[in-house]
Amino acid sequence: MDFSYSEEQQMLQDSVGKFISQDYEWESRQAIAKSGQGFSAEHWQLFAELGWLTVPFKEEDGGFGGSAVDLIVMMEEFGKGLLVEPFLANTVLAGAVLAESASEEQKAQLLMPMMEGKLQLAFAYAEPQSRYEAANVECTAEMNGDHVTINGHKAVVLNGESAEKLVVSVRTAGATTDRDGISLIVVDANAEGVRRRSYANVDGQRAADIWFENVSVPVANIVGEIGGAIGAIEFAIDKAALAVCAEAVGAMQVSLDKTVEYSKIRKQFKVTLSTFQALQHRMANMFIEVQQAKSILLMAAMEMDRLDGRAPKALSAAKSRIGKAARLVGQESVQIHGGIAVTDELDVGHYFKRLTTIQFSFGSTDYHTTRFANS
Repeated sequence: MDFSYSEEQQMLQDSVGKFISQDYEWESRQAIAKSGQGFSAEHWQLFAELGWLTVPFKEEDGGFGGSAVDLIVMMEEFGKGLLVEPFLANTVLAGAVLAESASEEQKAQLLMPMMEGKLQLAFAYAEPQSRYEAANVECTAEMNGDHVTINGHKAVVLNGESAEKLVVSVRTAGATTDRDGISLIVVDANAEGVRRRSYANVDGQRAADIWFENVSVPVANIVGEIGGAIGAIEFAIDKAALAVCAEAVGAMQVSLDKTVEYSKIRKQFKVTLSTFQALQHRMANMFIEVQQAKSILLMAAMEMDRLDGRAPKALSAAKSRIGKAARLVGQESVQIHGGIAVTDELDVGHYFKRLTTIQFSFGSTDYHTTRFANS
């Protein structure tokens, strides 16, 4: 079986890789991350012009093709540059849930402007008590004639600060943990009764906690079947989990390369670190972990493209294995670099922070190990 990328995928990889190496150097990335907006609007418009925002979507939705393998090609390169632009939150997460459940009219109003770089979206699904269970929803929506009234709290909403439209999971029926009775509804982020508290995460990504207090929204803003949204929600979360796995692979590759390079120039007792056999073994283990991570990532992406029911188990296998690899590679990179690795000026520590965050994004390593065992 041929596991090599197609010509189009190689061109996409080269295009993203060229941008990261030439236009996203470390100093520029840090300046963007520390800016008020947390990402570059100029870069975001460039992504739209290059067609990158269309990659995760099917051709009938106006996209590039929608392949999971296409997605990991991009996300691996983004991981190498520690991208802070909201591609994951906007295009992968919010985009996936809309692509799965929205009507053609709603896609034209939301997906198309997003792919053109004209609309910022966020998917608000997590709540303080929900942990990694997407069906644990306390945020309620009550029907009042031709309007819906929303009350509740959503936590750690990626891109929640900059989003103009929020796709919100709400409970329209049933108990807090019932799988049935969960709906999706689009809310204007600046609507009366919506309150946002934004912050920067440890890895430089931006997020927000969002409160809804008697927020009135037209019934027409409901996305998909009322009470039957859990399937689309879990699909979007799994797709985002695959994306961060690919991002982790890219970040691990850079961490490994920088560690090996540093060991060849750093001297201890007048001897370069690369000559110490114990450190050679540790870096060899890092290399093995990165290669295994790449293999299981591709397997998970191919299973997701097959859509034969085995994708969730394959994804959990990848998330579990890559989570363990991210921890080892990130920690070893910091330890071999020494104290300088945890300074704000050196990029190695920031790769470690992002790898650590990814371990707990869209299901922790332990969560996915358990899900794999139970599936």
